Amino acid sequence: MSTYREGNLPLRSNIAYLYISSILIAVLVAVVSIAGLRYRSLIYPDTELLSAFVPNDAVNLFIGVPVLLGSIWLARRGKLIGLLCWIGALFFEVYNEMAYVFAMPPGWAFLAHLILAVSGVYSLIALVANTDAKKVQQRLAGNVPEIFAGGVLAGLGLLLFLRVIAVVVDASGGGEALARSELAVNISDFLTTPAWFMGGLLLWRHKALGYVAGLGLLFQGSMLFIALIIYLLLQPLFTGASLALTDILVIFAMGLVCFVPFTLFLRGVLVKTGHSKSA
Repeated sequence: MSTYREGNLPLRSNIAYLYISSILIAVLVAVVSIAGLRYRSLIYPDTELLSAFVPNDAVNLFIGVPVLLGSIWLARRGKLIGLLCWIGALFFEVYNEMAYVFAMPPGWAFLAHLILAVSGVYSLIALVANTDAKKVQQRLAGNVPEIFAGGVLAGLGLLLFLRVIAVVVDASGGGEALARSELAVNISDFLTTPAWFMGGLLLWRHKALGYVAGLGLLFQGSMLFIALIIYLLLQPLFTGASLALTDILVIFAMGLVCFVPFTLFLRGVLVKTGHSKSA
């Protein structure tokens, strides 16, 4: 008997093409990450890029790719949690690829990351547009922490957005110049954190789109904190830098701001969809 149960998902139309595009994205991320690890000196022409992106290649390979494929697999089986986390996994991929695009010099690696960024944005927008927000709201309203999770997302989004502006203003006003990779990450933050703010605000106000975006945004935020911790753990292995244990502990403590509402939201989705046999 087939295990395909996509009909349980709140979708407006068939999204077979999004399964294909997302799997291709995962495969290409794996390919460029392996290439970055294997041919690091060729792909990253200076020490600053090598130090910044080689550990990130490992994070993409061992976290980003499995999480994206796992979310797709769950969605394919008709699990609402898979559909909502799929949104977050794509957003994680888009965030990462934008940092590569703004930091990498022209070349085939830059082109690959640009293709990934554009295809990720397209797939993310198409997936959200094809999700029936009203049906998601009907399933989850009152079962997830709308006020708490929405407030965390909106607050983090606003704080990080303002932080980027402050960093750039300081650098342009005579402060210490930003390294190319650091500037790229700040640009990626500048372009993506408004989604946290808007998604959190919509969830806070119990709007349908907030229920679609809420879990995915919290998932993406949690993945970013986890990825940063693993990045700092791997950096000494790839670059010879000393282990920043204090930074790791601080980031973990900060990550709880995302981990806690994500866990509560996830539990609400699992309990509700578990009762309706469509988890």
